[in-house]
Amino acid sequence: MTKRPELCPVETTARIVGGRWKGAILEQLFESTKRFSELKRSITGITQRTLSQQLRDLQRKGIVERTVYADTPPRVVYAITPLGGSLRPLLDAMCHWGKSHSAAMALKKLRASDRLQ
Repeated sequence: MTKRPELCPVETTARIVGGRWKGAILEQLFESTKRFSELKRSITGITQRTLSQQLRDLQRKGIVERTVYADTPPRVVYAITPLGGSLRPLLDAMCHWGKSHSAAMALKKLRASDRLQ
């Protein structure tokens, strides 16, 4: 049996928060606990299936918790765990970096596409 190499810490973190939707989901849950329908409404473009998959993945990783209340009809809410809360400074820094550099990145992309034509 071959031993798999350990992931570097950056790759480990990227596997947790990476992808198109996880940042948006976490940003919503940093604000407050949310029901599935609230998350779906607040994240433009995400499908129900994708939201379900992403929430399940975040649950498996211990970042989000799902609580079912025995109301009638049953109510399910999603919340950030303490482990998930520890990601907030990282996501805030990523958001700041994105805002600070998005114009420059868009300009580089535009210049690159001009060269290709």
